[in-house]
Amino acid sequence: MAKIVIFNIIRFLALILLQVAVLKNIGYYNIAVAFPYILIVLLLPVGTPNIVLYILAFLTGLSIDAFYDSIGIHTAACVALAFFRIFFHKITIELDEQESFNTPSWGNMGFKWFSTYILLGTLVHHFFLFLVETFSLQNFIQTLISIVLSCLCTLVIIFVISLLTYHKKSRIIN
Repeated sequence: MAKIVIFNIIRFLALILLQVAVLKNIGYYNIAVAFPYILIVLLLPVGTPNIVLYILAFLTGLSIDAFYDSIGIHTAACVALAFFRIFFHKITIELDEQESFNTPSWGNMGFKWFSTYILLGTLVHHFFLFLVETFSLQNFIQTLISIVLSCLCTLVIIFVISLLTYHKKSRIIN
């Protein structure tokens, strides 16, 4: 259990550092921006209690908001992502698997499940992020374009990270 906690703390620090130090100033005319820090929320162990998940999502968003000088935009999007994660896990993961502390990764869950999970999670996060940021329906088409292009950028980076950290599911024979 301590190994899982330490690994998630290292993942948190690495993804926050990647987001703030590298990707903060990289974007395509402020239309397409990558936010791979959402992996912090998406890759928490499956058996994480809901209250802990919401607190970690809140702290993740708050950390990004502190570096981006935004007023709770990333926090709201991360909490919405945590809500999506709980819902998605309830409808797609078996009950005995929900109690385990497996990381929902490509190697553990398979490509089809993982890609659906990451795609929908990224869409939910970006939809809330950009709609809260604009807080208007005047430029809705431009907002949708930003959501789609930012999702594509984020997905590319997330799948590259997933390929670099891919581990096959361990099959332990009892």
